[in-house]
Amino acid sequence: MLSCRTIFISDVHLGCKDCQADYLLSFLTQSRAEKIFLLGDIVDFWSMQKQLHWPAAHNKVLQCLLQKAEQGVDVIYVPGNHDEALRLYKGKSFGNIQIALRANHTTAQGKKLLLIHGDELDKEICFGRFQSWLGDNLYDVLLFLNRWYNRVRRLFGGHYFSLAAYIKSRVPGALHAIARYRRAAIKKAKKGGYDGIVCGHIHHPELVIEDDIIYCNDGDWIDSCTALIEQGDGSLSLYHFAEQQHRLAVWPIQARENEKAA
Repeated sequence: MLSCRTIFISDVHLGCKDCQADYLLSFLTQSRAEKIFLLGDIVDFWSMQKQLHWPAAHNKVLQCLLQKAEQGVDVIYVPGNHDEALRLYKGKSFGNIQIALRANHTTAQGKKLLLIHGDELDKEICFGRFQSWLGDNLYDVLLFLNRWYNRVRRLFGGHYFSLAAYIKSRVPGALHAIARYRRAAIKKAKKGGYDGIVCGHIHHPELVIEDDIIYCNDGDWIDSCTALIEQGDGSLSLYHFAEQQHRLAVWPIQARENEKAA
């Protein structure tokens, strides 16, 4: 059982055929936290308008979150662009899950974090309509390749591997867009007087310090299968969770050095 203070999750895309709901369900059932922040695109209404896809695992993820909320876990849902219809219900609760347009969180180390989905930063990145359309369609191709690549891997006994994330990490244009998004997020946090920001939206997990601001992107459950965790001591860890689990990054860096020394 993974015991922690806070869990941050975004971009689950329940209702989309590429959602890795089984991995997320396994993570949630093996985790215990005081708070869970759902930072947008948990349910993919856009995808369901094109094609209805709602297997049992997707329902179980929602039931698990509702159950945790009923058991006393603070669950806060900050809708994103794919579930923006829920923004109309800000300030209300559904089965003890609170809806908010954005949230704040102070870590056990006293670091004040701004929590958003991240689609509001799109205008700062200045992508044109054609660039957005092209990016969305290319990503759909990557997800198609990712889906079939992993089906073949499992036939030969291999574990899940994010082919989509691997390809994105080697495309200069994608890396440039990710960097622009990161800078926009850091600028927003700094302007608001925060010590850091936690967001999602671009499906690129990352935990770094830049310009004295903690930038945390908790990734997604479409291809990366990642979540951000705050430990009891206030340190932050970015976890990948599929057949095998491991940490991708740790803050503060000293915590990682101590872990290696042990």
